[in-house]
Amino acid sequence: MTPGMGGIGKTRLGLQVATELLDTFADGTYFVSLAAVSDPMMVIDTIAHVLGLEHQHSGQRVSTEHMEYLKAFLHDKYLLLLLDNFEQVVSAAPELTELLIACPHLKILVTSRAVLHIQGEHEFPVPPLALPKRTQLAANEDLAQYAGVALFLERAFAIKPDLAVTEANIQAIAAICVHLDGLPLAIELAAARSKLFPPRALLQRMTHRLDVLTGGVQGVPARHQTLRNTIVWSYNLLDETEQQLFRRLSVFVGSYTLEAVEALCSAFADGAGQVVDGVASLIDKSLLLQIEREGEEPRLVMLETIREYGLEVLAARGEEEITRQAHATYYLALAEEAEPEYGGPQQVVWLERLEREHDNLRAALQWSIEPGATQQRIEIGLRLGGALRRFWLVRAFVNEGRAFLERALAAGIGVAIPIHAKALIAAANLAIVQNDYPCTEALARESLVLFRELEDQEGTVFSFQLLGSALYQRGDLAAGSSLIGEALALSRKLGQTDSLAWLLYQQALFDIGQGEYTRACELLEESLTLHRKNEHKRGIAFSLIQLAKVLFVSQGDQVRVHSLLEEGLALARELSDKDSLASANALRGQIVFNRGDIATARSLLEESVRLRREVGSRHSTAES
Repeated sequence: MTPGMGGIGKTRLGLQVATELLDTFADGTYFVSLAAVSDPMMVIDTIAHVLGLEHQHSGQRVSTEHMEYLKAFLHDKYLLLLLDNFEQVVSAAPELTELLIACPHLKILVTSRAVLHIQGEHEFPVPPLALPKRTQLAANEDLAQYAGVALFLERAFAIKPDLAVTEANIQAIAAICVHLDGLPLAIELAAARSKLFPPRALLQRMTHRLDVLTGGVQGVPARHQTLRNTIVWSYNLLDETEQQLFRRLSVFVGSYTLEAVEALCSAFADGAGQVVDGVASLIDKSLLLQIEREGEEPRLVMLETIREYGLEVLAARGEEEITRQAHATYYLALAEEAEPEYGGPQQVVWLERLEREHDNLRAALQWSIEPGATQQRIEIGLRLGGALRRFWLVRAFVNEGRAFLERALAAGIGVAIPIHAKALIAAANLAIVQNDYPCTEALARESLVLFRELEDQEGTVFSFQLLGSALYQRGDLAAGSSLIGEALALSRKLGQTDSLAWLLYQQALFDIGQGEYTRACELLEESLTLHRKNEHKRGIAFSLIQLAKVLFVSQGDQVRVHSLLEEGLALARELSDKDSLASANALRGQIVFNRGDIATARSLLEESVRLRREVGSRHSTAES
């Protein structure tokens, strides 16, 4: 592991090491950022997600099954994991030992502010950049040869190409770097001020700030005080409006859009008038980064060390609660805006957008159920959880969604009935995907009572669907079929083409189980027609693949089987939908097996099993 304080360059060093070792690890090197993870129980899930192995096992917070699956996957792999920002989840360190013991060829490089104290740990502390001794500052020596001074000059020349490299200036710059203990982040922040201050003037300011830290916070390491005061110094160079924006931006986690910043600031009385100029200024002053990816809008990032200070001053000014509420309100609005789009042609666009915003969605969810959360906060969380249901389903965050909804529902006693009912049905939907039929039944029954009380017929249809599916899977075929029949009749009456399409699909699954292939084909054809009308890509994929399966099993039109399957597979890949990909690969495996291609069949069927295990679903049920 590479221990070191914030801003010392652990991540940069780790990435450089991983890059230079690319040829050493036949199965690759993987970067796992834990900056947005505060729950130690999410570490294994996060590693699995980066590896594409989101195993949505039964149970809310226990990762034992997930760990076993990860160990099995990594057992024979020659692979390097770079785990970045481990300090806030240090209690998960023993799980790394367990992985290493089970996987003899696995190597793990950890960056952390804290040593892990686990078996097999080798420490490679990240030292500060090389600096001249204080006694050498006035000596006739090439001070630019020291890494700290060289870094300052590199950054300063980037923003002020005409910086005079005189002996006096070099000595002042070296003195600045010494005062900053050779910490890369602190040096870069100081160099960014070269546009405003010549080196000697900058040194005078630095000296004043460092004198102040001798009377600063007690009980924390001296280097932490130095870095803290470097950030304080940069913060104090901002005008009042910039300081306010800096504090507000600290609530964002990971990357975010300018639109999100404007929306957050518009929630305050002073509005979002100068947000664009303020963001540009913070970027110029190295307190904010802008990242660009081809085909995407630029996103903003505040380094975690700087963000930590921002949160402190936000709380000290008594602004944290109102700012976090504005943050959560924006992401709630985004999730609720996305919700109706899941059933139409923009489905993929919105799924990708929510994936990019996932860190901030998680932060809003966590804030809503923190100890002592108000009723208003819990309601925001329950609304957000209800709106994210389909995102969690498609992108295989089922376990995470269930864990959140369980906690939020337990804390949300007395919330508004419509919010409670929607959260219950979302939890039921996630439960049935993990084949937890008793839980599905209990949640669906509770939601049904509330939807009936509200006279919400759409909600009633969904409750019937999940309850009927759960009862059928538990062996009560008559009750299950009866409820699905009621849901179908009510859905037709209401003209709900989206829910009707999924109910037809569900009934077809029941018929397949009874060997009623002709009727199942008719229902799937009708379901496919409705999904095509709605341009619901996931629904189209499910219906296509299932229809191809029925035709294959029933010895129907085998030419059509191929065309249906290929179209469904293409959509499943576009959506990155593991559930439908698993179904498609299972059918492909059966087809090539019948042709005598045993090797290909085995490969496809093994892939299908892997995907099924990740999703945690044996049956494609209960979508809407």
